[in-house]
Amino acid sequence: MVDADQTFVIVGGGLAGAKAAETLRAEGFTGRVILICDERDHPYERPPLSKGYLLGKEERDSVFVHEPAWYAQNDVELHLGQTVDLIDRAAKTVRFGDDGTLVRYDKLLLVTGAEPRRLDVPGTGLAGVHHLRRLAHAERLKGVLHHLGRDNGHLVIAGAGWIGLEVAAAAREYGAEVTVIEPAPTPLHGVLGPELGTVFAELHREHGVRFHFGVRLTEIVGQDGVVLAARTDDGEEHPAHDVLAAIGAAPRTGLAEAAGLEIADRAHGGGIVVDERLRTSDPDIYAAGDVASFPLGLFDARLRVEHWANALNGGPAAARAMLGQDVRYDRVPYFFSDQYDLGMEYSGWAPPGTYDEVVIRGDAGKREFIAFWVKEGRVLAGMNVNVWDVTEHIQNLVRSRARVNVEALSDPHVPLDSLAP
Repeated sequence: MVDADQTFVIVGGGLAGAKAAETLRAEGFTGRVILICDERDHPYERPPLSKGYLLGKEERDSVFVHEPAWYAQNDVELHLGQTVDLIDRAAKTVRFGDDGTLVRYDKLLLVTGAEPRRLDVPGTGLAGVHHLRRLAHAERLKGVLHHLGRDNGHLVIAGAGWIGLEVAAAAREYGAEVTVIEPAPTPLHGVLGPELGTVFAELHREHGVRFHFGVRLTEIVGQDGVVLAARTDDGEEHPAHDVLAAIGAAPRTGLAEAAGLEIADRAHGGGIVVDERLRTSDPDIYAAGDVASFPLGLFDARLRVEHWANALNGGPAAARAMLGQDVRYDRVPYFFSDQYDLGMEYSGWAPPGTYDEVVIRGDAGKREFIAFWVKEGRVLAGMNVNVWDVTEHIQNLVRSRARVNVEALSDPHVPLDSLAP
């Protein structure tokens, strides 16, 4: 039984941290819950930053996980705008970076998230170079897109991943000119492979986005602090008034590394190594969300997943594990995206090289279909595009690991729920 005198500390004030605090109280924990957030905003969800909020379709208050009063009402000690710069595992304390205050913990949860990777090229210090990870970034970028649309300005985006494409869609809806620079041969190449990447390339081209594949941004040209153009390694110069770096994110592991916790190598996505209970190499320290590298036996792999569902589910799972409950975190990875009139959901894990074929059910040309990544007759992942209420069936197929009839899989008249045992 967890003692009321115990203190559980959560470092990281995103969705995972807020949901962990909520779960501790919901499960009856009566000890101290301390939630430390290095941002001055209350914990919020990140998907609206590149979707509804960025487009002006959602209000700022809609992004927050809880009403501000919730934390005091549930006796959660929320420290906004505070950093932790040291974990003393022997003394079981964390130290605040601003004033050196020490806080003792019985259990510690690290949900420090990730930070955007920076472009390593000349010109990144110009005022018109942007990143998108935090609410403050989204607020600034929202104003930038409005002005670009009004003035027929140009936005260059480095990177054709999910953030790059969602911002491209938002920028076009504002009326801005958009050029996307991507070293891979298609958008989302590392996630969807070439077969489905072309669907997103065609979608964006139809909306006026210019792509330059197989090239890298090498310099951002400016004058008097203002962006003028972006140069690529093929010698071209692309007009730009603003540049968005959307080249991925790196897990914020510095605090864990300094404490001597085990860290996954970059080839496996980096992150803090945890077991199936989300426990680190220290039995009293847990990690969840973007920063955690967890084993997923379903794919015989160790994954670090940077998506909303992982934070939503991982925070509560870690909280229950901290309470001594029998937890095994083995959820099928899931994410979603909205771009123009295309909505999609993806379940599973099938990076290029892990599958034999992609099976299409429906009409890819009309962008109403489900794609399945299949290896030796088994579904590794599925993506439904403008087809709804099928996620549970897709996840059942992935989890079952059963061999399926590919013809039946591609036939919209065969119910999906009949294919999994």
